[in-house]
Amino acid sequence: MTRKPPAPAPAGEHDEAWMRMALELARGAQLAGEVPVGAVVVGPAGELLGRGYNRTLLDADPSAHAEIVALRAAAWKLGNPRLGGCTLYATIEPCAMCAGALIQARIERLVYGADDPKAGALRSVPTLAAHPALNHAFAVTAGVLGAECGAVLKEFFRQRRADERRDA
Repeated sequence: MTRKPPAPAPAGEHDEAWMRMALELARGAQLAGEVPVGAVVVGPAGELLGRGYNRTLLDADPSAHAEIVALRAAAWKLGNPRLGGCTLYATIEPCAMCAGALIQARIERLVYGADDPKAGALRSVPTLAAHPALNHAFAVTAGVLGAECGAVLKEFFRQRRADERRDA
């Protein structure tokens, strides 16, 4: 049986506000020396359930991406690993690992800012979340504050390259 990928979801009225919170978390990650990605999970009634930023270096954990940190916090708060009816906001298109976590969590909707042409697993590289064999699909809204989200990442990597040249 083949399943059609979900249609892109329309932007919600609060998407920019939640994305701004995710952007603040991304800036916090940058201050901590992490790649600046932030994420928040919002419940069906519009309540904040979880938030996170990249912590792979801080936690010495390759799975501590912003999305997974936020999903863990939301699942812990609800006492349930299934987050049906919830929306995750991320500043960048999730990678394959994070897209898999969104599927496992049964997220209803994903909203992200900037595409990730090297590692994004929804539109940029593979379209993992739309694979017809998967048992769950979620709606996707892309490009919310995309230019601002992308600028934070571009500046981070521009600065990192400049620092590496200076240290060489």
